[in-house]
Amino acid sequence: MKKILIVDDERITLRMTQHILASQYDTICVTSGSEAIEAYKRERPDMILTDLHMPGMSGFELQNTLQDQYAEHIPVMFMTADADEETEGKGFEQGAVDFIRKPFRADVLLKRVENILNHVEQIQGLKAAAETDPMTGLLNKASSQTEIGAMCRTTRGVLMMIDLDSFKLVNDLYGHSMGDKILIRFAEIIRAAIRTNDIAGRMGGDEFIAFCQNILDEKIVAEKTRFINEELLKSAKEFMGENMNIPLGASVGAVLAPEEGTDFLTLYKKADKALYAVKQNGKHGHSMFVDSGKKEEEQVSVTSDIAQEMMILGERNKGKGAYSLDGDQFKLIYRFLCRVQENYQVGNHFIVFTISPEKEGETKIPQEIGDAFFEVVKDSLRGSDVVSQNGKNHVRLLLLESEDVNTDMVIKRIIKNWKAKDPESKYVITYEMEMIKG
Repeated sequence: MKKILIVDDERITLRMTQHILASQYDTICVTSGSEAIEAYKRERPDMILTDLHMPGMSGFELQNTLQDQYAEHIPVMFMTADADEETEGKGFEQGAVDFIRKPFRADVLLKRVENILNHVEQIQGLKAAAETDPMTGLLNKASSQTEIGAMCRTTRGVLMMIDLDSFKLVNDLYGHSMGDKILIRFAEIIRAAIRTNDIAGRMGGDEFIAFCQNILDEKIVAEKTRFINEELLKSAKEFMGENMNIPLGASVGAVLAPEEGTDFLTLYKKADKALYAVKQNGKHGHSMFVDSGKKEEEQVSVTSDIAQEMMILGERNKGKGAYSLDGDQFKLIYRFLCRVQENYQVGNHFIVFTISPEKEGETKIPQEIGDAFFEVVKDSLRGSDVVSQNGKNHVRLLLLESEDVNTDMVIKRIIKNWKAKDPESKYVITYEMEMIKG
């Protein structure tokens, strides 16, 4: 039931007005502007019906005081016996939604109140649509900044940036419809992790934000992070099956207000820095920002579950053939194998293939030919071998634990598979091979 605050110093008019409205609305009656301010703070009515001329504080003064205190549009209708049109004009200039003249008929009062409340509902509905992220129902980016910005200027608490880890893999492996389901459920989990008087929003993509009032203890942030991660994993397995191996989780960067600031952008940047610390330390955890000038470092807590760690590090969407790496990554693997060779004397081979035009005098090959040869080499190898393209003409291989006879078979298979691609032998394949030494 809608709630109406009635303000009038004439008790007879107050009782009569309440009698008319009480059949359809919840009414609160006070006899002065100061009482109305306290009642508004306590009851937060849907509209105010107030006498215009009252001792101590007029209806205009009451409206202005409430507008200044709450910085929001408050629907106010004035009751007055004054027939002066200038009074009405002044009232509408200050934001009044309507006037009704005393004495008034019951049906006229009820209809005017109904019209005001219907109009307020329409305005609030349009406002909510403009402020809400359509997919998750949380505040959108602009509204998050506005609402949280207003709260952190006056309220102690913690600002948390909440990032959904490894979300891109959901879209890549299960499709965007599954990705949407995960985002919607993630928003529901965030709502469940905070209280009704806290604020949560979606900043875009897989990045969310929340401000929790009067939370100053890192243990509570840690508990919320644990809850979000546990519930997200349950939901992911519910949606994608128990064998789902995407390391979905949440990383949280947190900062306290007002200790680290009261401006939204200042706090946001510090929370982002704390979030980066989590990302650099394994994800699925939280970090509290602490000003480096205080000679402390961000406190980063991440998961210690070994199965989760292996899931994060593991390869997903693995294609057929050899493990394909860029030049720098290939170099790291090569150096590692040199160390392995020193201790274990295993038969690892390093091979470089070169593809050249058969026609005498030509040295360059088209990029698409070099790429095609690289794909042939990669697909001809085992998943445990490593391959890297070095320019258009060269492909480097690391054959792990391969005896000479097996290595010869691999080389012959690569040349045979290329001939199937190049039956006219327009390109010549050569190679060099060495055993990897420590």
